[in-house]
Amino acid sequence: MTTTLLARLHDADAATRRVALLQLADAEDADALPDVIALLAQDPAPEIRLEAARILATWEQPDTVAALARALEDVDGTVRDAAAIGLADLKSPDSAPALLPYVDHASAFVRAAALRGLRELRVPESEAPALHALQDANAAVRREAVAVLGWRKHVGALPALAERARHDADVDVRRAAVGALGLATDAAVLPALLAALHDTAWRVREESASTLGKLRALAPDAHVTQALVEALADAYWQVRLQAARALGRWRAAHAVDALAALLTHPISNLRKEAALALGEIGEASALPALRSAETDGDPEVVKAVRIALAQIESARATP
Repeated sequence: MTTTLLARLHDADAATRRVALLQLADAEDADALPDVIALLAQDPAPEIRLEAARILATWEQPDTVAALARALEDVDGTVRDAAAIGLADLKSPDSAPALLPYVDHASAFVRAAALRGLRELRVPESEAPALHALQDANAAVRREAVAVLGWRKHVGALPALAERARHDADVDVRRAAVGALGLATDAAVLPALLAALHDTAWRVREESASTLGKLRALAPDAHVTQALVEALADAYWQVRLQAARALGRWRAAHAVDALAALLTHPISNLRKEAALALGEIGEASALPALRSAETDGDPEVVKAVRIALAQIESARATP
């Protein structure tokens, strides 16, 4: 049967070739992959090359990855997109050599797709090109470069990522860079994160508050907790929510009054996070506000309030 299907891949009729290609895909015959690779490279019909790219994306091995990487240069946009989608799902570090030559490609689309494919592979060889790509003129390329460095947990990239977090012209790049700073193991990144709490884009401010909440282990820092308290008054509730969560993780006792005030906020998610944060902080001064909040109309808020009350009462009972 496979021999017949392979012969039909060369039929003059594109519809016949496409049906044969789909039947080969169903057969999952690895011996047919060279023919599928050839179709992706040479078939005159873009719909055939598209199906070939989709099929090859289900086989992660060096020759199929190399074929998909070459297809990033296809004249047809749908084929290029399918190749990029397939490469984005790569998991084996053995796939990296086929992608690395494309990170310096003349096309920004190709550069971004190559970096996206490298992201989850976490190979050391991706670090230098990703650092270089942080200066790329194209924002999509810079975003993917940030992601590569974040997945690699490349501590040496922190200064460059902090620079992107502060000054990149693209909101999504700044946001991604702020998130990547969460891999820090020292306090050198805190100035960039504090600056990001005042970014003009609320999504960057939200990401900054979230990232700061992950970094309590660095060292107690009054500047951080005070900035987070101020963020509780942000115009966007999403920023307030992350600030409340972060203050709980930092166990910021001086934030109790500001968090208690959120227990009456119209948005229930904010009330819930404020209650949980007060429980983590564990200050007895929060008890009156929490007890008043036990009558909240949202059962999830009430649950959070009771958790917080139990945490504080337990802490008080511990010698």
